[in-house]
Amino acid sequence: MRTTATPVTEGPHAGKYRIAGTKIYITFGEHDFSSVNHFDISNWLERLYLERLERKAEDINALLLTSKNDWEAVLFKMLAKNFGLKVNGDAFLSLANSVDFSMIRKTLTSNTTLEALLFGQAGLLEQEIEEPYYLELAKEYEFLKQKFSLSNKNVMPIQFFRLRPPNFPTIRLSQLATLYHQNQNLFSKIIEINTLEDFYDLFSVPTSSFWESHYTFGKSSSKSKKVLTKSFVDLLLINSIIPLKFSYAKFQGHNIDDLIINLIECITSEKNSIIEKFNSLRLVSTSALHSQGLLQLKNEYCDKNKCLQCVVGNSILHSN
Repeated sequence: MRTTATPVTEGPHAGKYRIAGTKIYITFGEHDFSSVNHFDISNWLERLYLERLERKAEDINALLLTSKNDWEAVLFKMLAKNFGLKVNGDAFLSLANSVDFSMIRKTLTSNTTLEALLFGQAGLLEQEIEEPYYLELAKEYEFLKQKFSLSNKNVMPIQFFRLRPPNFPTIRLSQLATLYHQNQNLFSKIIEINTLEDFYDLFSVPTSSFWESHYTFGKSSSKSKKVLTKSFVDLLLINSIIPLKFSYAKFQGHNIDDLIINLIECITSEKNSIIEKFNSLRLVSTSALHSQGLLQLKNEYCDKNKCLQCVVGNSILHSN
């Protein structure tokens, strides 16, 4: 049975933590974090990151079961969710779930056909717009809809609100279509590639030509190439690619922990309020390995008062 330390909010020991089942009270202060040995923290964050990957592997295995044990389909669903970012992540995932991946395989040889499938399922081809490319996609989607008995009634509404134009769902769906059109064995390539630069090359994909001068249908904009940025690819690696590589290796009975650690260490640290708070106490997050480890620390240990199962908590305890 694991021991926990519960925060005390009243009485003479308010502000301290009580070790469950005892009358021992200890103090954990934010300033104590800066006193923990650097080597201990670094090793603990690596362990936390692998622990986080193990949890994600459970989610991926569950997704595999609902995807007919098709790893390509799992990859597509994970990428779709990530391409949608926070605003459209769930909607893009519902889109990916609305079509069997065999449909993607059948349409990826034509970028236009694949865009028609994705845009149509997303409900973006249901307006009356006199735009030649829009009409072409709508016609192609209607053909696909009839041929494969497609339905998008369970696809969540796509949002444009609160998004910068480069993150509009039209742009992201076009880039996703191009990615699969240009890489018809995407899963195999992802499993084979192990360096950050190779991943940047693989995911350096643009939109189709129409979207070089548009962000939405019916309204043109100044022409520009809209290629996936390295920062966006970093997010794909952190949230989809690396967890998938880890899960697939585990599924195959292989251990690639060192390879995974080497890759994640090359990626820039994430920036969010949690990481900023830790860094304000001491500069601890200099790579995505650290930021992912810190998120695991905050969510699974700090928030759950599992201080005594934590290397940081134990270090502070022994220094009290």
